Amino acid sequence: MPRLRETTRTARQRTFVTAAWRRASAQGWRDMTVDDVCDEAGLSKGAFYAHFASKRALMEALIEDDAAAVQAMTEALERRHPQGTERLRRLTRWMLERAGDPLRTQVLADLWAVALTDPEIRARLSAAVERNRRVLRRWVEEAMASGEVADLPANALASILLALNDGLMLHRALDETGFQWANVGRAMDALLAGVRTR
Repeated sequence: MPRLRETTRTARQRTFVTAAWRRASAQGWRDMTVDDVCDEAGLSKGAFYAHFASKRALMEALIEDDAAAVQAMTEALERRHPQGTERLRRLTRWMLERAGDPLRTQVLADLWAVALTDPEIRARLSAAVERNRRVLRRWVEEAMASGEVADLPANALASILLALNDGLMLHRALDETGFQWANVGRAMDALLAGVRTR
């Protein structure tokens, strides 16, 4: 069997990952099968197993895909915005916008549920969260060093911002009418304004 060129291989993996986001959001991760993903992708089961050893491996790819999107945004913000609090504000707003997507929320809630009982998935998800926390912590430390932000535990603030995002996402999954995202964004802006030095 001829080997796929790397660009074709990457494109096919991406097709399966995108299909998995769509299908899992519609029917839930637990009920979704490899056949469902293949149908959604318009590719064969053989093609799936050429890229992923199992449905579980696909879950790991979704975790990495989500983490890569956050990393791309943090890198873009670092290039465009030198100030720490402005980066934090923009990243938090972006994360809230993503959390407001009910399709993504469904899949991520399922991933968190699996992580509770699967140590390897939990380790993957934990590593992705820690990468995000390190970036936010560094931004807070830089803002403190420049005098832009009051002296406070940088890791704690980074953890709070990440936890607020995840918690709001899960709360929205429970009750879509529980709060309005525009108001949450305003409240987050006020929270970040509160840590600025006077």
